[in-house]
Amino acid sequence: MNKAEELAQKQLDAYNNGDIDAFIDVYAEDVQVFDFPSNELKFSGLAEMRERYGKLFKENPNQHAALLSRMSKGKIVFDHEHVTGRANGQEVYAIAMYEVEGDKIKNVWFVR
Repeated sequence: MNKAEELAQKQLDAYNNGDIDAFIDVYAEDVQVFDFPSNELKFSGLAEMRERYGKLFKENPNQHAALLSRMSKGKIVFDHEHVTGRANGQEVYAIAMYEVEGDKIKNVWFVR
């Protein structure tokens, strides 16, 4: 497992545990989160990430993202996940792409 895969796994584990501190820890201070393929910036920075995901974890304590597949090359990781346990009852299949710089996740794209 390379460094990028390790970081992707750490954030997935923290997500599934609802641990906002461990989740935030793997991201760069100036992290940017985009929609793909529009490349629209959804939000940036750890403060906004903490606010959004802290609320998500609080409102969906049973939410779980099962990793269906992972591909990586160098500093890029693609995860395909099945998310269940949402408060609204919806199940979601998600694809996320993580770009690592140094020892942190710098950019994230969610395929819409």
